[in-house]
Amino acid sequence: MTAPILKIKNLTTSFATPGGIIKAVDNASLDLGQGETLAIVGESGCGKTVLSLSVMGLIPDPPGRITAGQVLYRDQDLVQLSEQEMQKVRGNKLSMVFQEPMTSLNPVFKIGDQIGETLRLHKGMDKHQAAEAAVEALKLVGIPNPHKRISNFPHELSGGMRQRVMIAMALVCSPEILIADEPTTALDVTIQSQILRLLDDLKNKMNGSLMLITHDLGVVARVATRVAVMYAGQVVESASISDTFKEPLHPYTQGLLNSVPRLGCRTALTPIPGNVPALLDLPKGCRFHPRCDRAFDLCREQEPQLLNKDGRQVRCWLHT
Repeated sequence: MTAPILKIKNLTTSFATPGGIIKAVDNASLDLGQGETLAIVGESGCGKTVLSLSVMGLIPDPPGRITAGQVLYRDQDLVQLSEQEMQKVRGNKLSMVFQEPMTSLNPVFKIGDQIGETLRLHKGMDKHQAAEAAVEALKLVGIPNPHKRISNFPHELSGGMRQRVMIAMALVCSPEILIADEPTTALDVTIQSQILRLLDDLKNKMNGSLMLITHDLGVVARVATRVAVMYAGQVVESASISDTFKEPLHPYTQGLLNSVPRLGCRTALTPIPGNVPALLDLPKGCRFHPRCDRAFDLCREQEPQLLNKDGRQVRCWLHT
């Protein structure tokens, strides 16, 4: 891996609920290299989105807050920044493409105004300069007739075009790090492929780094350099894309791969039994052991730590 541009160290993000305090992200550590694409995968409820929002400083407080750890961007701890200081970084050095473009775009403002707001805030452009830059941003993401589209409202665009607008907004200030949270959700297969190819091309053009949040391992295989697997708020495995697909170490990663259909293969799929545990009712020991067919007594009694093994990381008693 290249030198890390972003380091997440022992990050814990907690939420106050009527039933008590839950740790949606629990002691997570990850590195994102310069020019790298890091995919974060796992089932819904595993903490992927909360991790990305923690990096961006967008956890709503209350009820949530970062209770431990660091988020180091070029050795500057973003957790320690005030909201005013974070606003200078967010959208400028770090940007995010949110999961649902229809709810992320403001329905009462035109597309050009929403893209231009970022430029006026971070680059000091006037309204005319921002409008011209917005047109160029829409060209960059492949939207036809960009001079016309900047006057459209979000509801006048298709789902794929709205997602492209979100990407244009995120990239208009040429950030060094782009976080994309499920960028292909609710899009048809053809548009999914276009969006993934666009993200990868733009990352390479800008020599930036991409953190891709997804549950789709097909997406991971197509664009990622490395993969981090999350389960019940914890990182349970982290490795290169080739190591992950050739020889997954954690039983959860193995289960995810075994549940993916393969072209031309008639072998029956093997789903992972059960569900992700509720964070207010976590099992004792390893959090995955109730669903794991390789669990033994130690798994049920003690929680494993994240171990380094041959340049990889894994949280499993099978590899101690």
